[in-house]
Amino acid sequence: MTKKLLALLLILMTFSCRNNKIGSEQAIITVSIPPFMYFVEQIAGKDFEVNVMVPPGANPHVYEPVPAQIDKLRRSGAYISNGFLGFEQTWLERFYEINRTMVKFSLGDDIEPIMNEHEHEGNHTEGADPHYWVSPKCAMNMALSVKELLCSLNPEAAGRYETNYDSLVTLISGADSMALKLFSKHPGSSFMIYHPNLAYLARDYGLEEIPVESEGKEPSPSRLKELIDIARAKNIKTIFVQREFDARNAHAIAGEIGAEVEIIDPLSADWLKATMNTIYALYNSMEKSYK
Repeated sequence: MTKKLLALLLILMTFSCRNNKIGSEQAIITVSIPPFMYFVEQIAGKDFEVNVMVPPGANPHVYEPVPAQIDKLRRSGAYISNGFLGFEQTWLERFYEINRTMVKFSLGDDIEPIMNEHEHEGNHTEGADPHYWVSPKCAMNMALSVKELLCSLNPEAAGRYETNYDSLVTLISGADSMALKLFSKHPGSSFMIYHPNLAYLARDYGLEEIPVESEGKEPSPSRLKELIDIARAKNIKTIFVQREFDARNAHAIAGEIGAEVEIIDPLSADWLKATMNTIYALYNSMEKSYK
């Protein structure tokens, strides 16, 4: 944290307390990433202002919050975290110090995590993959968790939240059914992606994710050659890249194998649209591979 930002946080903490009670005119819920806002708004409507710490277009692995976000954080009644994001490992305890009264709620607590091995200074450790929200099956758990949180925060609106939750479940079920239908046509298919953010989607629907990047590092020349060989062997025709990431290595691989690069947007605030677009994009890439 920079000295300037630290000073700002200390100043904000000394301001006179504003009302952060749920049900007040200033009711705010802070969430880590834009997709979480979708779930809150689908269930609670406009009952809460949603403060997103990592805005659309920002990389959650390296992003630092700005003063306006910190101010809303200080006035929030609850914080909905991912539980596994590197961004949170760096910032979450500091956020809790800024607002010690807000409800702390991690969506990752109700997700069966995918554990990844990491190497740090010669030691191997395991960490959970944070990208579970992209899978409709995980989204079912997320919706239930958010609904229960909102009902506890604002019990007077629980009936309406239950109704809205049922509607949201219908939408998620539609995405799940479409994924099952499309991916069952090519079971066990592989896809290549720059940043490994579709592992839960791959696990839940029987696919294989082949990441270009590893532990936030670009591939070495030898690994790049290996990836090109894998792509050729599996007849991969599309390299996927998340909107927030540099696509140069993806284009390098695509150029070698005659594939195209496709941008996906899993951090979109419109979870349903982004997820359906990703599902269709993956299916279309598999169709090309089987031709």
